[in-house]
Amino acid sequence: MQAPTTLKEAIATFADAQKAHEAIVALRWPNGVACPRLGCGSADVHFIATRRIWRCKECKRQFSAKVGTVFEDSPIGFDKWLPALWMLTNCRNGVSSYEIARDLGVCQKTAWFMLHRLRLAMKDDADDQMLGPVEADETFVGGKRRRSDWDERKRGPHDDKAIVMGIVERGGRARAIIIPNVQATSLLPKIREHVARGATVYTDEAAGYRKLRDDYVHYVINHAQRYVDRHITTNRVENFWSCLKRTLGGTYIAPRAFHLERYLDEQIFRFNVRGQEDDSRFVQAAKGADGRRVTYKELTKSHPIWRLKPGRAKNSPIYKATP
Repeated sequence: MQAPTTLKEAIATFADAQKAHEAIVALRWPNGVACPRLGCGSADVHFIATRRIWRCKECKRQFSAKVGTVFEDSPIGFDKWLPALWMLTNCRNGVSSYEIARDLGVCQKTAWFMLHRLRLAMKDDADDQMLGPVEADETFVGGKRRRSDWDERKRGPHDDKAIVMGIVERGGRARAIIIPNVQATSLLPKIREHVARGATVYTDEAAGYRKLRDDYVHYVINHAQRYVDRHITTNRVENFWSCLKRTLGGTYIAPRAFHLERYLDEQIFRFNVRGQEDDSRFVQAAKGADGRRVTYKELTKSHPIWRLKPGRAKNSPIYKATP
């Protein structure tokens, strides 16, 4: 399949439901349709054209192109799914559910559910260690509060914000992990998990990184003095934070903390494929839809009590769980 290179081409290509169906089939089964049922995988299938489904002659089950993907059980056709995927993968600062709802002619709740499914398709499940050199840093994600909203003697400006640790390989990939605090007990295990021992690691002067010198070649940049000292800098991970903050603050406005990891997956995907063309990004995300699924019940299930703590701003978008 020749992937569209512009949004105009994407809309024209996928406007016809039959062409959109053929496109996703070509992406999912480039070597021929096979039964997606667990334990089967037979290629001996019969296509029922009137219903756009197949019947497996081995296990006698029927399946569609949506079965076993993030699209499963969705009444929305691929003529809407694929343009939404193209927009999400190629809009640098993301795309809101309200915009998707207006552009595709669906309700906002449906668009919100679609976007969360597509973010799962964009998730990077790679668990190999980075060889370096890498840059590590952490940031606070949440709404801004006025000084009158917190007591300096008891509370700080970051108490109710989510903490995200970022690891960016120079010239390579990025990873972002939500951590409970900025202490060494949280930072060092994540470095050891994602970065190969002996690699070169660049950080700022945060105390939590001091013991990195035991296992890594550790360089520190003191931001109180300068931001670049020859090759010693954390500007690449700061660039990732800049992209993330523009997406969260400018497009999504108020993401809840229990969904924050999904928004991180979206931004990590776009950052990691930043050197590719629009059509390549779309194809890679479309292939990631296979073998994954999330339901509306999972996305909206009961969470730990997320409530406002005394003295904090009522319009702050990020909540922290309270016991």
